[in-house]
Amino acid sequence: MNMLTISPIRAFSDNYIWLITRGNQGFVVDPGEPGPVVTALQAGGIELTGILVTHHHFDHTGAVDALKAETGCEVWGPPDSPAGPYDHTVREGDTASVLGVDFSVLNVPGHTLDHIAYYSATERALFCGDTLFVGGCGRVFEGTPPQMRGSLEKLRRLPPDTLIFCAHEYTLANLRFARLVEPNNSALSEFLSACEAKRANDQPTVPSSISDELSCNPFLRWESPEIVKTLEASGRLTDDSPDGVFTAVREWKNTA
Repeated sequence: MNMLTISPIRAFSDNYIWLITRGNQGFVVDPGEPGPVVTALQAGGIELTGILVTHHHFDHTGAVDALKAETGCEVWGPPDSPAGPYDHTVREGDTASVLGVDFSVLNVPGHTLDHIAYYSATERALFCGDTLFVGGCGRVFEGTPPQMRGSLEKLRRLPPDTLIFCAHEYTLANLRFARLVEPNNSALSEFLSACEAKRANDQPTVPSSISDELSCNPFLRWESPEIVKTLEASGRLTDDSPDGVFTAVREWKNTA
């Protein structure tokens, strides 16, 4: 049985700040905007005791200082981060205790060099920031495509029922692109229809699961013969290795 409750706080146009609660205690993940967090805390009678940061981008860290000043909470985040230093610096092999539940830290560079993720085996929950999205992955800003694929390889090895709490509602655009890359994937078509129904009712499509992503996300499916065929047919593939396939899909998405 899960000990924690995880709820989305909407921020900016498409960000999710994740509120983790147990009783009247709470953590937030990647707070970019203070107002929605304060509103959610007040509405739930929640005392903010901690913040988890996945990477330094402002839409994930912009509210850290204000929330820390208002609540006295402590902050966990990656080393050598432009948005640091944090009260607790964590890297792969470390754990962050969140309201009595241990989250393992994973290094997942690519989108940024300081990017980390937090995974709880007991909660089957992954907070992955902008590394893995529902149906997609983050742009490769600071790292390299092979580095990003290595990070995604690490995440796709997690248990299939792991819930993916990513930081943006990019799902429909991601899945519509995925259908261009792998048009005969029936699981993808079904998943897209389900996500479209959720968005029509203004419901989040996040979290998904590792099993959903393994079935539908082209950025985890570099071994798919159909994806290779589509890339070859469109003249986008120069290297059919896993890194080559991933890089070609990522470059296509950048301009789609």
